[in-house]
Amino acid sequence: MKSQNLPLAEQLQHCHIVHSLNNRVRVIAPTLHKDHERAYILEILLHKHPGIRQVRTVADIASVAVSFDPKTLPQANLLTFLDAIIGNLGQKRPAAGATAADIVVDPGQPEQEVNLAIEGMTCASCALLIEMLLQRDPRISSASVNYATETATVRGRLGKDQLFACVQRMGYRAQALDTLSQRKLLIGKERQKLALARRRAVWANLLSLPAIAIAMAMPHARWLHWLEFGLTLPVVFWAGRPFFEKAWSLAQHRSANMDTLVALGVGAAYTYSVGALLARKRELYFEAAAGIVAFVLLGRYLEESARGKAHEAIRRLIDMQPQTATLLRDGQEITVNIDDVVVGDVLLIRPGEKVPTDGTVIDGLSTVDESLVTGESLPVVKETGHKLIGGCVNGSGALRMRVTAVGADTVLAGIIHMVDHAQAAKLPIQKTVDQVSAVFVPAVMAISGLTLAGWLAAGAGVTRAFGNAITVLLIACPCALGLATPAAIMVGTGQSAKRGIFIRNGESLEMASKLNVVVFDKTGTITEGKPEVTDLINISRRTDQQMLALVAAAELNSEHFLGKAIVAKAREDGIAIKAAKTFASIPGRGIHAGIGSHELLVGNQSWLSEQGIPLDALLEPAAALAAAGKTPVFVAVDGKAAALLGIADRPRANARRAIERLHRLGVKTLMVTGDTAATAHYIAGQVGIDQVVAHARPERKLEIIHELQAQGATVGMIGDGVNDAPALAAADVSFAIGTGTDVAIETADMTLVHGDIIKVVEAMELSGDTLRIIKQNLFWAFGYNTVAIPVAVLGKLNPMIASGAMALSSVSVVLNSLRLQRGGGA
Repeated sequence: MKSQNLPLAEQLQHCHIVHSLNNRVRVIAPTLHKDHERAYILEILLHKHPGIRQVRTVADIASVAVSFDPKTLPQANLLTFLDAIIGNLGQKRPAAGATAADIVVDPGQPEQEVNLAIEGMTCASCALLIEMLLQRDPRISSASVNYATETATVRGRLGKDQLFACVQRMGYRAQALDTLSQRKLLIGKERQKLALARRRAVWANLLSLPAIAIAMAMPHARWLHWLEFGLTLPVVFWAGRPFFEKAWSLAQHRSANMDTLVALGVGAAYTYSVGALLARKRELYFEAAAGIVAFVLLGRYLEESARGKAHEAIRRLIDMQPQTATLLRDGQEITVNIDDVVVGDVLLIRPGEKVPTDGTVIDGLSTVDESLVTGESLPVVKETGHKLIGGCVNGSGALRMRVTAVGADTVLAGIIHMVDHAQAAKLPIQKTVDQVSAVFVPAVMAISGLTLAGWLAAGAGVTRAFGNAITVLLIACPCALGLATPAAIMVGTGQSAKRGIFIRNGESLEMASKLNVVVFDKTGTITEGKPEVTDLINISRRTDQQMLALVAAAELNSEHFLGKAIVAKAREDGIAIKAAKTFASIPGRGIHAGIGSHELLVGNQSWLSEQGIPLDALLEPAAALAAAGKTPVFVAVDGKAAALLGIADRPRANARRAIERLHRLGVKTLMVTGDTAATAHYIAGQVGIDQVVAHARPERKLEIIHELQAQGATVGMIGDGVNDAPALAAADVSFAIGTGTDVAIETADMTLVHGDIIKVVEAMELSGDTLRIIKQNLFWAFGYNTVAIPVAVLGKLNPMIASGAMALSSVSVVLNSLRLQRGGGA
């Protein structure tokens, strides 16, 4: 019924108003009726106007609902604007695939990356279809959809709601992945979906078996034919309903996938059989139609179940975050959902509870188990001022914390995001597979049609020709092809996360097994990164305590391990540390700081020499320290040499074994460090590294990486500090120590959470196993289709056997990938 309070209602030419209330208008536009493509364009164009808050179109009933801001866009103006756009769209229907030309890209809209879960994908070709349609939108610069993980990563100039609407238009459902709580809800939905898949598969098989038994007996009794019809009716139209719904949705987009093949095969077999039953013929295909549905549903249930096991690594990380937190407000303890916590809130963490999110301790004393996040094996003492990481387990004390990060900004969310990206990555080999899969379904449909025509031309009966054509539709399986690579990557990256190796991208997983040179930093990489001040040689007139106080003040703001060791030594000796007036860090060289009225230079010999500081009195003791494996740190105060500190750092426990295993793999090892030659050679000798480059500045480390690559080497780099970042970025595969600086971790392809460099060897071995599994999967998937389709064309396969083989081919790919969880792949 048309609204009576809208003066422009009678003037509208292309739509009529059916509802108007609370700044929301709904109109019916006849030109949009069942035209999903035109409705999609209308939605995009309306979203461009700043006064329009929300748009929802339902093309099946030609409905357009618009929520608007009356201050920015008065209702009368909205209706005029809406009528004009609908009129323009009605003049000429855009051709399929040409809608991008009608979408105006707003250059002022910032580009953003959105991660989302996609529900409703039933095979790998669904992922290819969504990816292809998204990439047609000019507002989207890149889109990657992963069927194995059921996620997508989209970068472009459009809002999240608009993106979700795009996905919904394609017949799928998009869900946000902004918080860990949303991820937990999706996991719950996955379990419900798995339960429904199991129920459909069980009932379909229970009802199909007696129908198959009746068909095999080839009865003459008409009542048995009708019983067969009755048994298979719920199998086809209840259990098999998702196939037809998806096929119809795809047909509206002029696309097809595996559901299309199944729907065509089942629908054709069932329709033919109903006609034959009414015509009192004996050639019925009821059991074939039901058997196809039953076998495919059983295969998909087994595939879903197997994929669920492959998601265990991500689930384990997500489960680390609690669902609720205890909020302290006005002296009251309030239990709130974790998504309602905001930065600045004060939370209470009781003994034994998980830390809800990232924050800083403001009161209390306890120990916290951070092993799952940082790799620190022993509980860490936490008191006022110390940082807390969400997901870690509190010990026996109560803590009050102030929230510093929530949602996607937390450390745990960053780790999960990193694993997600790695699992969603596409290796170069996958691009070829995608190209094959994109044309596979249309090609199979064409082969099926030719099979029908060929058998009819050869004089075969309609029943036989029809049966062979259906078999061709059913035996073809792009799912196995589409799953071959992502299933292996998902399991491989999940296993690496389980072992404490977080992979930032899939390409590094592929490249790691090809490394033949690995370059190591020394301090914090080969060594434990827990250096201690062992010697202080003071040649100034100040006392040792005064000198240590000056140097500690200078190093207070430094992130370098050696600087932290000096500060720790001063605090251990009970020395008060002043704040520096000025501070400048020169990576790989040293620091320059102003302390009170004094100027300090603290660093290595070459840097202080360059600054014109005479070091003759310290060179001999420095050489003695270096020969003992200690790092000499020179100190100058007000332009004069003042002191020398000796700092010792032990090699990591597994360092020697890691180097030995790399050598057994034929990998050349090289230590490149800014430390002195004597200290570097001493540590290298302890762990078994033959080649050493000392006194290496950051730019020299970068040059060495480039030199090795120019010689044809595939180079891995392992480091932990700011001075390693350029070399890490340049290496073919880079590894950061999890306890290192943020810059190193952000730059590296992989992060070794536990700081154990033997994980580099494990990453290389896992890379080799994953690539081996991918090649096996592709071999069997291509081989299966190469053999199965010609056999089906020749009429040597039964439709039910074809559908069973098709379903099991996908299951076999996932099960083969799961061998990586057992260290398989050989």
